[in-house]
Amino acid sequence: MDLRQLPALNAIRAFEAAARHENFSRAADELYVTHGAVSHQVRALEEELGVQLFTRNGKRLCLTDAGMRYAQQIRTALMVIADATRDVRASDRDRRLVVSMLTSFAARFITPRIGTFIERHPEIDVELQSTNSLTDFARDDVDIAIRFGQGNYPGLHVEPLFDEVFFPACSPTLNGGKLPQTPADLVHYNLLRSDDELWRPWFDAAGLKTLTEPKRGILYQDSSNLLLAAIDGQGIALVRRSLAVHDLLDGRIVRLFDIDGPSPWHYFFVCPPPLLNTPRVQAFRTWLLEEVAEYKRLCDELDARRAAGKTPAECAREGGWKALRVRP
Repeated sequence: MDLRQLPALNAIRAFEAAARHENFSRAADELYVTHGAVSHQVRALEEELGVQLFTRNGKRLCLTDAGMRYAQQIRTALMVIADATRDVRASDRDRRLVVSMLTSFAARFITPRIGTFIERHPEIDVELQSTNSLTDFARDDVDIAIRFGQGNYPGLHVEPLFDEVFFPACSPTLNGGKLPQTPADLVHYNLLRSDDELWRPWFDAAGLKTLTEPKRGILYQDSSNLLLAAIDGQGIALVRRSLAVHDLLDGRIVRLFDIDGPSPWHYFFVCPPPLLNTPRVQAFRTWLLEEVAEYKRLCDELDARRAAGKTPAECAREGGWKALRVRP
């Protein structure tokens, strides 16, 4: 057989998922792609094969006889590939570390720091899974999860890492540098919207009973993108301290007002008890706790600068977070 004649694997996976669910949207959710991407892949596969695999009647999707036979054979082949992959991974599993966490936390907290872990443990192959889906340790091939929640995870080893707070922040050049002086002034500014950071609890903490959630403008579903929008000067964002501390220390954004918004969620180190004492998990846990201690020290530095009334320019001259990390 000429393997060059095989269809693209992405098209095969899209077809198999769509055939199993008999629904493009559910297949898209499973594969973390859009409905349109699955539909396009299946249509391209049908054109390549010269065979109709589905009949479409409005939103209803049904396999043709040819599609049903092909789906069964494809599923068998994919299971063989999955088993082979699992066997290969199992032979090297002790050195592979899989860590799952929120996309925003991976981008703004772990990724800027992970280089030190890799330098310390070159024998460990780290796989960072950035996802907003909750890890199921019984189903997913994951060693550790860093969860942002309330800490109630039965049957798992759970360690608190740190608490979270929310506060408004923006670019120091927003509105030509003329920033709000009191919380009530926020009514005159563009407040950025997010699915994760809602303004209402902060409004309540600030005594702003009449202000409501912003209803216009882009809705950011990822907190790291929300932070980037604030840095870019698009408006004022309600940010998480853990995600924003580097940019605050470097002067890319400034905090507005000394009012913390309460967070019902905090960060936790979570793993199955049998994995806790494995060398790879212990190595990551030790490193992570050191980084958390360093993060708390940076927060103290940030509070000290704010208490001293330092401007963003003065903060930048004193050094940002990378410079502060290497100070004795």
